[in-house]
Amino acid sequence: MTKVGIIGATGYAGAELVRILAGHPDVELAVITSRQYGGTAIHDLYPSLRGVVDLVCVPYAPTVTLEQAEIWFLALPHKLPMTLVPDLLAAGKRVIDLSADFRFQNQAAYEAHYQPHTAADLLPAAVYGLSEVYADQIRQSNLVGNPGCYPTSVLLPLIPLVKNGLVDTATLIADAKSGVSGAGRSASLTTHFCQVSESFKAYKVAAHRHNPEMEEILSHQAGTTVKITFVPHLVPMSRGMQTTQYARLTSGVGEGDLRACLTEYYAQSAFVRTLPAGQVADSANVRGTNFCDIAIFVDAHTGRVVLLSAIDNLVKGAAGQAVQNMNLMLGLSETAGLLPVPFPI
Repeated sequence: MTKVGIIGATGYAGAELVRILAGHPDVELAVITSRQYGGTAIHDLYPSLRGVVDLVCVPYAPTVTLEQAEIWFLALPHKLPMTLVPDLLAAGKRVIDLSADFRFQNQAAYEAHYQPHTAADLLPAAVYGLSEVYADQIRQSNLVGNPGCYPTSVLLPLIPLVKNGLVDTATLIADAKSGVSGAGRSASLTTHFCQVSESFKAYKVAAHRHNPEMEEILSHQAGTTVKITFVPHLVPMSRGMQTTQYARLTSGVGEGDLRACLTEYYAQSAFVRTLPAGQVADSANVRGTNFCDIAIFVDAHTGRVVLLSAIDNLVKGAAGQAVQNMNLMLGLSETAGLLPVPFPI
């Protein structure tokens, strides 16, 4: 049984990894690390895990920790993974990084929106971990840059349509809403209960650093430069993500063409559900799961498609997709450990 480890197990995405991997049938969660909570049992930080996971967090020390696992998840803030990944790869480990450090092929694009990259020589070898789109490359990779939650919710509905020329790529608009857990576990004024409750607001309008991540992937899929207007919003719920996208249809394209395209593209994808005509995507229906629900509507009056997608930002948008990528890398069933029955209510 493959031993896996998590570096940074006490943030929300890290804890979600603990939850999923603890119930995985084909791997053993062998070690979890934390800079802040070394020596603390994970169930003391997250009491829901009591009686399920008895691991104690340890500080990460390469000389002590490295050999305890064969594949490593990095659930750390941007900039930290690039300092650790070179040593992990040099030791023959396989890595899935949940930060943005290895999502970009274009070093300049990363550095324009984050910081100087100290392991840029590894970028060409990293595979973007959008599981349904890059599965073949992920299977062969030792380094996967797990996508952000917003890009996952935007790209999964849009890529098949862009790739097949069904929408005008000059007209792409994405309006996305995220639960507060997307901001991470660290306390801040913007995620304080009094600031979030009874509030619904946009932030980082036309300036979010997931924008270039999405544009790089869309451009690659379309074979031409693609730009997208992206506006994220914060909604007063703990988890979940709902994205509404708009684009002008190319000449002669109708709803049937869009539905056929998405259905065919994701025919073998266990976690993408194209909903029946007239049904909307609802974040409540994917809560706690690795599913992405996609709904398609055509506004005949304007000649635009309206795409709705719903994911759990901590699962399909982070930890679940990371485990899906691990399954691909290890040659396991893609759904292993990822098929809990969704909550009916």
